[in-house]
Amino acid sequence: MPEEITHILHVDDEPDLSGLVKEVLEREDETFEIVTETSVEDGLNQLQKNGIDCVVSDYDMPKADGLEFLEVVQESHSETPFILFTGKGSEEVASTAISRGVTDYYEKIPSRSRQGR
Repeated sequence: MPEEITHILHVDDEPDLSGLVKEVLEREDETFEIVTETSVEDGLNQLQKNGIDCVVSDYDMPKADGLEFLEVVQESHSETPFILFTGKGSEEVASTAISRGVTDYYEKIPSRSRQGR
């Protein structure tokens, strides 16, 4: 019997990073199918159109941040896990995210090549 596919929506305003995350996650587990969007609005459209099993969202995006996105997702998809994945991490953001109900919170860690060695 084929393994069940896990549909993951990744929303990040940096398309290059979204592509990289998609590639890494799909390589990590062949049952992951990643849909990427670059805005909260487009992410919400995907969520409404498709059966999404998990949302992974950036925090710092134009027009709406990841916590605002979380709030809207919780209104109509309260059982869908929501992971905040951010490069703008702080204890305050993490604390707020957890108190608002994110399933998990991860900070993007820059690679050595991005840090300029």
